[in-house]
Amino acid sequence: MDNRQDVREFLTSRRGRLTPAQAGIVGGGRRRVPGLRREEVAFLAGVSVDYYVRMERGDLAGVSPEILDALATALQLTDAETDHLHALARAAGPAAVRRRPSRPSTSMRPSLQRILDAITDAPAWIVTPRKDLVALNALGRTLHAPLLEDPEARGNTARFVFLSAASRTFYPAWERSADSIVASLRLTAGQNPRDTHLTDLIGELVTRSEEFRQRWSAHDVRYHRAGVKRMLHPQVGELELTFDGLELPGTPGWMMFVCTAEPGSPSEERLRLLASLAASQKPIAPMTMPVKPREE
Repeated sequence: MDNRQDVREFLTSRRGRLTPAQAGIVGGGRRRVPGLRREEVAFLAGVSVDYYVRMERGDLAGVSPEILDALATALQLTDAETDHLHALARAAGPAAVRRRPSRPSTSMRPSLQRILDAITDAPAWIVTPRKDLVALNALGRTLHAPLLEDPEARGNTARFVFLSAASRTFYPAWERSADSIVASLRLTAGQNPRDTHLTDLIGELVTRSEEFRQRWSAHDVRYHRAGVKRMLHPQVGELELTFDGLELPGTPGWMMFVCTAEPGSPSEERLRLLASLAASQKPIAPMTMPVKPREE
């Protein structure tokens, strides 16, 4: 990935979305293009115009964390966007000062599968930063059957959303799901610029999906840790589930997700029905690619 281009497009897009009024600038006047001017961002961040122009041209090498934080405040970045900016700066620095990426395990630990299997009343699964489903409990497998059985997906949520027409039925709020996946992948790519397996996945999706390509070019970043999922399951109908993600320090970058339904809701009743179906069906194995260490 081209770090300078990523920096340039990210900062330009964040500057372009912020109006003078939002930034507290009085008398911004009419403008030919939306967003703040470079000199306004420099003023808000407390740096010279030349220094900011250098940063926006893609050169973050040697920029201090304090200046990055000041720039994040000036551009009103979210926590995820601020972390992304710092990750881009680390990637721009000399190899000796880059943060060494943590290597994930090359295989699933049996203890993690036992934890998943101990969760019997809620769908639970483990996903890698590249959106590969590497382990699920019985209810999680039944919930994700349309994805796991889809030959385009190969056990990967991003492939399922952008390469399989079935995803638009399975996810009624498809646009929101697509936005979230791309923003999460963009954040991961900034943190792991030398992960060739992630780069290969992104290259495949950019090449094969216009919907993905448009979202990728927006440079939006977002954490995917908690929220609400809407699914239209072929066996029980529509489900509205709250999901929460738990980080797994023993396998850096991996997340365990657990879904629950609002007590007394139709989704809770349908989830119980899905659980009874899961108990009577043969497990569906996740179709994942082998998980390999990140490239240095």
